[in-house]
Amino acid sequence: MPTSTSPDAAAGADRHERRDRYDLAVIGAGPAGLAGAVAAADRGLRCALLDAGARPGGQYYRHPAPELGAARPDRLHHHWSTFTALADRLAAHRQAGRIRLLSDHHVFLLEADPAGGGTDAADRPHWRLHASTGERTSQLTAAAVLLATGAYERQLPFPGWTLPGVVTAGGAQAMLKAGLVLPGRRIVVAGSGPLLLAAAASLTAAGARVPAVVEAGDYLGYARRPGVLAAVPGKLGEGVTHGVALARHAVRLHRASAVVEAHGTERVTAVTVARLDADWRPVPGTERRIACDALAVGHGLVPQLELATELGAETRPVPDGTLALRVDARQRTTVPGLWAAGETCGVGGAELALAEGELAALAIAGDPQPPVALLARRRRLRGFAELMAAAHRPGAGWPGWLRPDTEVCRCEEVPAQRITEAVEELGATDARTVKLLTRAGMGWCQGRMCGPAVAVLAGMSEPSADRRPLSCPVRLGELAQLP
Repeated sequence: MPTSTSPDAAAGADRHERRDRYDLAVIGAGPAGLAGAVAAADRGLRCALLDAGARPGGQYYRHPAPELGAARPDRLHHHWSTFTALADRLAAHRQAGRIRLLSDHHVFLLEADPAGGGTDAADRPHWRLHASTGERTSQLTAAAVLLATGAYERQLPFPGWTLPGVVTAGGAQAMLKAGLVLPGRRIVVAGSGPLLLAAAASLTAAGARVPAVVEAGDYLGYARRPGVLAAVPGKLGEGVTHGVALARHAVRLHRASAVVEAHGTERVTAVTVARLDADWRPVPGTERRIACDALAVGHGLVPQLELATELGAETRPVPDGTLALRVDARQRTTVPGLWAAGETCGVGGAELALAEGELAALAIAGDPQPPVALLARRRRLRGFAELMAAAHRPGAGWPGWLRPDTEVCRCEEVPAQRITEAVEELGATDARTVKLLTRAGMGWCQGRMCGPAVAVLAGMSEPSADRRPLSCPVRLGELAQLP
């Protein structure tokens, strides 16, 4: 159901006016965004695909820069052929002028377009998108927006986590996939969630020694709903593949355990691992020390929702303790004209993101009835995602591994003790008040890294929607360019 004028006649399609207009703008070029953009273009919609990265693929399909000359980038990925097929379709649509790819564009503001005609025939508002390229801003308008912004890693602090050599699990993956480098030679992988097994398997395949994978949760949580597991045999297969790979490299798996301290002076040289009780409190007397020169740690992913929540889109609680966008069976958010797919709807992996991206595109294109098989695949995978989230939800007792001097906010160097004082002595009861009293969350990341931890330490048992006028830091000069 295209609404724009005819496609750009110029081949190559990247020569557009500064305020070009599209049927659909897709924010995020990971699995969900790629699938959504090409499926919409297949049906004749003229699309803009914007991404903060230099090349499409997102965090999951991150791949080496061409100048590195990687001969076999597929060896670091699962389902690489799925990406190459999407990339080929994207290239064809770009050549035909149906998709304009805007790389290195970070959308920081999404607003209803007052000059866009108000609403279309389906009573949806038109949108204006403002993006930063780091040097200037660019704007475009679209009749519909598909939000596929993915997620970022959740970090729970512990003593020593600021040492050089301590990286996030996703960061270790990114270093390997994009830069073909390892964070160390002897790497402990720790935290919670399926990303740990994938990261450990990639690191060992690249030649690193992984003495241990330390999982704070207990995989027995998956056994609570055997029917959900049986419906996704591919996920079971992935788990078995990772398990076999780790066994082949003699990687030891520590379940219901956590790295409670990293040791070292100039960089990490060892970690202390302790058993956890059911609430993730360290069990005294179970500590053991493991030598390493790097630690890759992450405690799951947090959906990136700022653009939608600022518009008032409703959220839903996810069993892993995060919030995701509330969408209907066709991926519509509660804001007319705004769709969402992939991790923004709850972290579930690339396969689910692909299905949801395509579903959203079909709805935006006006397809009255999506394929039954596609709906069934989304339902099975979303069911598994909810089970996975519940199995890896952080326990309420994790602050038990903090010490008073443990930095919680790395940007502003705010230790746990100052947050405790803000709560117990100054009466703070939420993360915002703690932020005002201590500066926790006021640094460059604007609380994206420390926010979940600060909220827990402030006594908030349930997450709250993160709303901010601009979704990322923007220079004053760029703001001055806004119309």
